[in-house]
Amino acid sequence: MDRKALVLDGNLAAGGVKDSLVPRIAAVEALGQRPGLGTILVGDDPGSRSYVGGKHRDCAEVGVESIRIDLPSDASQTSVLDAVKQLNEDPRCTGFIVQLPLPSHIDTHIVLNAIDPEKDADGLHPVNLGRLVLNQPGTLPCTPRGILELLRGNDVPITGSQFCVIGCGTTVGRPLGLMLTRPSEHATVTMVNEATVDVAAHTRVADVVIAAAGVAHLVQPYWIKPGATVLSVGITRTVEGILGDVHPDVEGVAGRWTRATGGVGPMTRAMLLKNVVELAERRVGIATPLVAMASSVSRSA
Repeated sequence: MDRKALVLDGNLAAGGVKDSLVPRIAAVEALGQRPGLGTILVGDDPGSRSYVGGKHRDCAEVGVESIRIDLPSDASQTSVLDAVKQLNEDPRCTGFIVQLPLPSHIDTHIVLNAIDPEKDADGLHPVNLGRLVLNQPGTLPCTPRGILELLRGNDVPITGSQFCVIGCGTTVGRPLGLMLTRPSEHATVTMVNEATVDVAAHTRVADVVIAAAGVAHLVQPYWIKPGATVLSVGITRTVEGILGDVHPDVEGVAGRWTRATGGVGPMTRAMLLKNVVELAERRVGIATPLVAMASSVSRSA
């Protein structure tokens, strides 16, 4: 009998997150601070430009102020650092991001280090990543946070489950592994990469497979344990359109999954808004979920 996996709807989940932020934004504004998102975009990469545009449309939906700085692809590192300094000092901006990847002549580490950790909306500053390692309150990376909220919202068990994360990048794989192994999640996590021998041997025993490698259709149906949850995070832009890391035929094996679009992507953008609002709350003295993060108990069933 033909069967298809349940599709986890990131658009629906992201909509719920946005709705929940509206009264929080009003509470912050009542104390004299409107949450504001700043973005720094260097160059004309179509994917990055589209993504940044989407972030500012999200801001308009919920009432977050937008501060956008666009620089040409040949902008000097000094110019980029000046833009970072501008947003660090702008009282309208409660959190901001530098859209990655940056052009090859720009040192990404120097730029990210220059961001005020208390305005780091992406959760990628070394201070915030260090807080994550130490299980201390801090801004969390958007995509891993969105993944966890999507799983929880769809009642996917986390505590005690076997996860396989494909890809060890600093924006998704590494911080996701840290978040999944916190006391609040207590999952068992296997991290695989391009040097892993027989990746499928690890994915076939996993309850949840999260593919963040950026390799089109890397994850094949025979890699997946029947009934497992499979999230496609990485994307590849081709003349045929956007392809995800997970082959579409996985839908016939998995129990739950996300497609290349409409899954994790909307949740990433929603978590960026959530981070900006939480940073604004901290600025005006409103207690936020960040304060309780280190001592929270698992909400996964």
